[in-house]
Amino acid sequence: MRVALFATCFNDTMWPNTPRATVLLLERLGIRVEFPVEQTCCGQMFTNTGYADEAIGGVRQFVDVFSGYDAIVAPSGSCIGSVRHQHAAVAARTGDTRLCLDVDEITPRFFELSEFLVDVLGVTDVGAYFPHRVTYHPTCHSLRMLRVGDKPIRLLRNVRGIDLVDLPAADQCCGFGGTFAMKNADVSVAMGADKSRHVRDTGAEVLVAGDNSCLAHIGGLLSRERAGVRTMHLAEILASTEEHPA
Repeated sequence: MRVALFATCFNDTMWPNTPRATVLLLERLGIRVEFPVEQTCCGQMFTNTGYADEAIGGVRQFVDVFSGYDAIVAPSGSCIGSVRHQHAAVAARTGDTRLCLDVDEITPRFFELSEFLVDVLGVTDVGAYFPHRVTYHPTCHSLRMLRVGDKPIRLLRNVRGIDLVDLPAADQCCGFGGTFAMKNADVSVAMGADKSRHVRDTGAEVLVAGDNSCLAHIGGLLSRERAGVRTMHLAEILASTEEHPA
């Protein structure tokens, strides 16, 4: 299987340890991962704010960069959600039949990390070790757009040493929502405050999720509240071992 890493632009810029952990994890499972350096943004920042035409160039780039791979894996439910649910609509705006066909052909080969591990590799125990009290936040895009279900939880339950506790009102949005947090800051902060309160109620040392953007929002509030709770991406926990702890 020829597998590519789609690091995502915000991970590459702000949280590079997450794509690194993704590669470390997949290679430990016997997958050779390639990183096409020509990859760029999925275009979600354009499409979510009404600038679909500005996303066309990015969609063409995606087809060119990733067309030769059997699977493309990203540690981001949000970006994979954009690829699956927005790229076809962006391509249709061009009237370019070839581009539309190429997008339809390549889109099913994009996977969020937990999907790839459970559905493609058939693995729920990745040999991870993380002896900490952890709670999991299912981000909106992974929960509602990708419908990953309990895949991340199944992976976390098999981590040795972990104390995994349920997050109250876990299915409620954290309030980030990309540009929503900037356009509706007061509502966003109020939603995030509810989420951070639920995290504190669990007594968890670590909040984990599959999207760093949501973790940044909740983590910012937890930090201001001096809650003493770390935020970590799912990939980093699954990549952690007794010999090389996260």
